[in-house]
Amino acid sequence: MVIRAAEIGARKDATTHDWRLVPAAVTVWVGAILGLLWGWWASAVCGLIGGSVAVVLARRASRSQDREHRRWLPAAGALLLCGLLTAWPVSARLYDAEHAELREIALVGGEVGLSAVVTQRPHSVHADGYAGRPGGMRSVLVPVDTVTAVVDGERIDSQGRVLLIAPAATWGDVLVGQRVTVRAELAPARPHQMTVAVGFVRGPPEVEGTAPWWQRVSESLRSTLRAVCAVLSEEPAGLLPGLVVGDTGELSERVEQEFLDAGMSHLTAVSGSNVAILCGAVLLLARGLRCGPRLSATLAGAALLGFVVLVGYEPSVLRAGVMGAVGLLALLLGRRGSALPALAAAVCVLVLYDPEMAVSMGFTLSVVATAGLVLLAPLWSRALERRGVPGGVADALAVPTVAFFATAPVIAGMVGEVSLVSVAANLAAAPVVAPITVLGTAATALAPLWPGAAEIVVYVVGPAVSWLILVARHAASVPGAVIPWPSGWWGGALAMLVVAVLLCGLRFRWIPLAVALVAVGTVLFLVPTRVLAPAWPPDDWVLVACDVGQGDGLVLATGEPARAVVVDTGPDPAALDRCLDRLGVERVPLVVLTHLHADHVGGLSAVFEGRAVGGVAVGPGRAPHWAWREVVDLTTDRRVPLVRLNAGDRLAWHELRIDVLAPATEENVAAEDAEDAEDTDGTTINNTSLVLRATTPAGRILLTGDVELTAQAELLAMGTDLRADILKVPHHGSRYTLAMFLKAVSPRIAITSVGADNTYGHPSPETHRVLRGLGSLVARTDTGGDTAVVLHDDEPAVVRRGPSIRRRFRRPVRLARPPPTVEPLPWGRRDHRARRASSNRPR
Repeated sequence: MVIRAAEIGARKDATTHDWRLVPAAVTVWVGAILGLLWGWWASAVCGLIGGSVAVVLARRASRSQDREHRRWLPAAGALLLCGLLTAWPVSARLYDAEHAELREIALVGGEVGLSAVVTQRPHSVHADGYAGRPGGMRSVLVPVDTVTAVVDGERIDSQGRVLLIAPAATWGDVLVGQRVTVRAELAPARPHQMTVAVGFVRGPPEVEGTAPWWQRVSESLRSTLRAVCAVLSEEPAGLLPGLVVGDTGELSERVEQEFLDAGMSHLTAVSGSNVAILCGAVLLLARGLRCGPRLSATLAGAALLGFVVLVGYEPSVLRAGVMGAVGLLALLLGRRGSALPALAAAVCVLVLYDPEMAVSMGFTLSVVATAGLVLLAPLWSRALERRGVPGGVADALAVPTVAFFATAPVIAGMVGEVSLVSVAANLAAAPVVAPITVLGTAATALAPLWPGAAEIVVYVVGPAVSWLILVARHAASVPGAVIPWPSGWWGGALAMLVVAVLLCGLRFRWIPLAVALVAVGTVLFLVPTRVLAPAWPPDDWVLVACDVGQGDGLVLATGEPARAVVVDTGPDPAALDRCLDRLGVERVPLVVLTHLHADHVGGLSAVFEGRAVGGVAVGPGRAPHWAWREVVDLTTDRRVPLVRLNAGDRLAWHELRIDVLAPATEENVAAEDAEDAEDTDGTTINNTSLVLRATTPAGRILLTGDVELTAQAELLAMGTDLRADILKVPHHGSRYTLAMFLKAVSPRIAITSVGADNTYGHPSPETHRVLRGLGSLVARTDTGGDTAVVLHDDEPAVVRRGPSIRRRFRRPVRLARPPPTVEPLPWGRRDHRARRASSNRPR
């Protein structure tokens, strides 16, 4: 959602809007959309239709004696011009992109040489860590055009653009305007785009020449801003450049996701509100210096141009920039500006310049939100004032509400989800947006000249940035903050229908009652009981395997309220943090990291979020080196002891005892001094995993980390007592699991912590087949979500919370979330019933 409070653009006493440029904007926008979706010919037809309508409109306006009708004569000329430009050259550009020779080459695949000009700053791509690969930004997306390809010695000039996916380490500093030469493996691009191919790049670029001076200056400003932001803690330091100049390269994945869920991501997509605040500040400063209107407009225009170059040529930024330029031009000419013609002019100019903007989500949200604020926000604000709401409060309520209703159908159709907390979150965030923008821009300007002063400004604005993070975090953690929605055209149309019904309900009093009755009837007769969210956590839980994706995150109850031991932390801090919040864990006496692969240690920082942590324990392994350094740095910063566990160690709490079974000797730890973080398969490190036996009121639990064949065989050879009621299946259920090892454990319950749709083949069907053959109840976090083991009728049982609602919607599974149900153990076949009755395992 894109909220621009300063772009309401109409006085409260305005009752009419200037619609004359709207037909031209609609013709250009619809023509480009149809041309991309149906083919170039649809754009030509739409342009000709628009031109024909313009001729008819011009004839009627010229013959009319009514002054209001004659005012449409210039609009007819604009419509005719835009219609002709849509018919050609827009359709011609779409034809060239559809029939580009590089598109045909991409369908076949293969490696080619490319020489191209960078058109936008590299966009970072975040990924969860796994095994020896750290999480974070490993790749960047680099759009390029003016492409020349070399295929089998033949040069091919492409009319479309190419999207390069390249390593972040070597491509992060590429600047807009630079020509680069690379070897890339081509793949087909998505349909309905001007992009003709996607290129996968493995090596660094060969840069030809330098970027334009203004791009070099902009990069210098961004880098110095990042440097002075280091006076803040990690999360605010990564967020502030995004709020000020749209630089999200240092933004943590957790904060980024929370802003998305809270409907606040528009704050890091610098656009209209930033432009309005910046230009307004310059105009106020110019007025204070007694500058005339024209000089003030010129100064604001220079600031606007510099800001657009600094931020980058993103669709929403360009839309806001063109609108701002139109408004300043009206001020320069001494004419009264109007927001709706400015918006229509921005649509015409930008879509004619780049037809692909017509289907850009950022551009669409920007235009729709601005139109809603221009047309509806003043009306809603006046309506609130008539009901006794003070003027400033009325504006603050109207702006985010209108923006939400305006953008909800677009977000629902394009993303397939809707944030229900966005209005409240943006209301809470609104008071600090303007100070952050003004002070952040000042820090950006000061940083290259006077870093010390810039750091003071950043330090002053730091609490406001932290407030935004706090708002987003609490909003995103609200149950049901984001609900799934059908994506595509039908999903957008359905959301638009819902919005229309809700808006009508504000005007007609009988509609809310009808809507409430329909909703109640749907719940009672159409929605099964299992859709209702379950109560969580279940009573008497002893173990919870958190749904952290492709990794392990386990929580062991100590028998004391709000106190639990955490074993491994998964790859994603946000996922583990939500799981611990759901369990009500406030004190963690110990965090045990079985080994240092990213999918087991990546979420460690989340354990410290608002919780008291007694210590962090590791085994003898110290590889990968980057992960070990992160653990050491984090525990040092938090002043938490870092301890080492060895075989034979025993730890005890009120109702929990943990025995360390392996690794047995330091000689078996081949990875202890390893420095290579990119080991091929991680087998050596996996086999150094700590193996723990936890004794709980529900029975023994064997926690195996990622031990593979060698470590499992050593445990069997040493005669270790592996019997347990509950098994955390080794290595996410991989095929590298000995059947004899599983038989030695003979678990009643086997829990596999695994990520949905992972590319590693986990869990192995053979491993689960062996477990089921042993009579084990097999549970998986990818299909069951958070999975708890509880004590039920003096026996261990499984309770599933249900998978993430968003993932359930996007995967071909049943949409209804099942409530937590106690599952009986499958001992009813063969001789397992007697075994269950006479079990002598420790309780």
